[in-house]
Amino acid sequence: MKRILFIVIGLILSAPVFATEEVAGVENISQIASLIRWSGVFFSLIVVAATWLLLKFINSMVESVGGQFAQYRMLLQKLQSFMQFFIYMSAGILVFMMSFRINDQILALIGGTLAVSVGFALKDLAASFIAGMTVMVDRPFQVGDRVTFEGNYGDIIAIGLRSVRMRTLNDDIITIPNNKFLNEVTVSGNYGALDMQVVIPFYVGLDEDITLARDLIQEAASSSRYIHLPKPVTVLVKQTITDNYLAIQLTCKAYVVDTAYEKLFETDITLRVMKEFKKHNIRPPKIAVNAD
Repeated sequence: MKRILFIVIGLILSAPVFATEEVAGVENISQIASLIRWSGVFFSLIVVAATWLLLKFINSMVESVGGQFAQYRMLLQKLQSFMQFFIYMSAGILVFMMSFRINDQILALIGGTLAVSVGFALKDLAASFIAGMTVMVDRPFQVGDRVTFEGNYGDIIAIGLRSVRMRTLNDDIITIPNNKFLNEVTVSGNYGALDMQVVIPFYVGLDEDITLARDLIQEAASSSRYIHLPKPVTVLVKQTITDNYLAIQLTCKAYVVDTAYEKLFETDITLRVMKEFKKHNIRPPKIAVNAD
């Protein structure tokens, strides 16, 4: 009984507080409701529906015209993106103007929202800008360098204040924010030079003529049309274990005259070496077969 009495007394004492909070909540709701122009909400819905229909019409027109005139498809898609942005902004401003009564409270709300949004957007932009200045001063790579970054391999084609653009060997364009380069390792194959070292491994059996194989690789690399002869051609030899069997690995290290010919250079040397290996009966490693 005492516990129930204390609960009843507590409810009686807290009733004015709850009543005050309820009145404050009702007042806030009434203030928000007073800012809405209810007659304009209906017309705003019409504007939204008309905007949706207009965007669908534009999309269908771009697809139709772009399918018939392929040479203009890229231009039409760029115009479509600009028009969509303009339509979205115009419809949003119109709906806002029709649905709310503009006063000091609305302006303060808009200003606070914009300030927070711009602050978050500028945070990443400022980080990329500072990182871009760091990349330009520190120069971990240059335009034209062939680099490896986060599993991507290709040529740097542009260094901007916000991002770096890379063209991969598959002719894809990759845009990388500058702040990524502050914490990740970047490997540059040529670092401002036109030529670049290319490493090509070959494998032969343990019983083959290793000296002859090394000389054939050396000759094939030195006589390639893509070789940069002012720099040395080196063939390194070591014994290695490949898929649980022993083999002799011969690693050719040579410089291609231009990074653009890297894969052609690698293909040319591989074809020459395989032809000479076959001609001199130099066989690859034998794979041991387990007999159960």
